[in-house]
Amino acid sequence: MAYIGNQADTAFTSLIKQDLTGASGTSLTLTHAVANANDIALYINNVRQEPVSAYSTNGTAVSLTGSVVSTDDIYVIYLARAVQTTVPPDGSVSTAKIASSAVDLTSKVTGVLPVANGGTGTTSFAEANSVIETWYYNDDTTTAYGNGAILDDGYTRLTTNNTANKNGGMIHNTVAGTSGTGIWTFPSTGIWRIELVFNFYFSGGASLASGVRMEVTTNNSDYNQVVGARLAGYTTNSAGGCTLPYTLNVDNVSNVKFRHVVNTLGSNIIVRGGSPSVDGFGTLIHFIKLCPSV
Repeated sequence: MAYIGNQADTAFTSLIKQDLTGASGTSLTLTHAVANANDIALYINNVRQEPVSAYSTNGTAVSLTGSVVSTDDIYVIYLARAVQTTVPPDGSVSTAKIASSAVDLTSKVTGVLPVANGGTGTTSFAEANSVIETWYYNDDTTTAYGNGAILDDGYTRLTTNNTANKNGGMIHNTVAGTSGTGIWTFPSTGIWRIELVFNFYFSGGASLASGVRMEVTTNNSDYNQVVGARLAGYTTNSAGGCTLPYTLNVDNVSNVKFRHVVNTLGSNIIVRGGSPSVDGFGTLIHFIKLCPSV
């Protein structure tokens, strides 16, 4: 068929028409629900009715401001609904067509995020950094420790001054204010970052070197030295301090444990205890669970 002017775009089709002749009263029933009165064109006896002022809609219900009789010629044109459904071709919807914040990850997305895209290969996320704790050593600053002595006095969990604490669960075999084995037990498996801030002073005589070592057991029995830190010698009553970090793979909470042991090649040392809020020079230990064990 020939056209005058531009040829019609075949992508568009006729709009749906519904015949309502035979209805009477102030109510009409549509075959398709609409969002508002402007989604349809209502004709009564070939006269288009004014949306809102002449009629209103609610889903499939049309309410008229006047009455019709069964002999009236009534029909509607669905302005927002085509006869056929158009399905976009595969791969035709671009990123630009999707509005920002249009995808709700809490309810609209399912499946497994591939590891290559930063996922874990699982359908849900389990928090790995679930424990952060800081503890301070004892309240006593007069007990002398010789070479090979275990830091066996108690620790107290630090909660003041906005200290980062989350969940917790670390267990020290010695209650604060008493002496014991000095052994730490973990609340869960994982890769743990442990950092000891070791503060002390020399109780008498010059010392060749003093510091601390960390010992670990993987069978809940035999302890092996894994890392140490110490200072060169100082004179009597000189203060000293060192930091001893270590990252430990805890694959079994019953077998993998640790303790700290004093290392001094000279005279005894006094370990600084007490809350850091006193003078900031107490001995602290920090724990952060980094990720699952390997």
